[in-house]
Amino acid sequence: MQILYEDNHLLVVNKPPGIPTMGTQSGVPSVYYWAVNHLKRKYNKPGNVYVGIVSRLDKDVSGVLVLARTSKAAARLSAQIRDRSVTKRYVAEVLGRLTSEPTSDWHEWVDWLRKNERAQRMEVLPSASRDASRAELRIRQLATTRSGALVEVELVTGRKHQIRVQLAARGLAIRGDTKYGTASHRPRSQQGIRLHCYQVTIHHPTRRAPMTFTALPTELWADVPSTVWDEFGDGGSPVTSESPQ
Repeated sequence: MQILYEDNHLLVVNKPPGIPTMGTQSGVPSVYYWAVNHLKRKYNKPGNVYVGIVSRLDKDVSGVLVLARTSKAAARLSAQIRDRSVTKRYVAEVLGRLTSEPTSDWHEWVDWLRKNERAQRMEVLPSASRDASRAELRIRQLATTRSGALVEVELVTGRKHQIRVQLAARGLAIRGDTKYGTASHRPRSQQGIRLHCYQVTIHHPTRRAPMTFTALPTELWADVPSTVWDEFGDGGSPVTSESPQ
């Protein structure tokens, strides 16, 4: 597990695909149990260690994940998520194209999502359907690939499987996503799905300074031309921190 940032309040990691954020049983590999063991070893703590999960990434999704090291930090980060002051950006490879050519223009998508209990998956419903939740994101196409395109997504809301289901509903299933695509969408050699949270911006829970954590999937997605990542500016820098004005 790559550590992007660590202090007394935060632990920020670059989660690989194939590992759940939370484990259902003690000892089952997960980011949570990895973080607990990491902190116990590093700080020689024999007792319980606090790790707060304030947001999650799906098991097959990779990328930046912010963990809290104290209950105060967890509460303040959760408040930021509720008031939508946390910014999360993703990159995805989709089977299909949003536009005919790459563009700097953002498109705004709004849908209503609800869990289909029988199928155990989320689905898009007609506007403001009963028990459905509003899901909003911004998206733009970065580059075309042999089978589709690379897109950048900024979440406005944070619903379960939101990016996956909103893309699939428009005929743009994510490569490797057998839940919302088909079995043929995942090559045998591919681990996880081609959805990566490459950047998260928060305010530090005690200092209040804005902090941006970045990790591009350059090694995971080795078949993507390196020039594509030039679109992300300082994406090679894992942490950008600004002092309060």
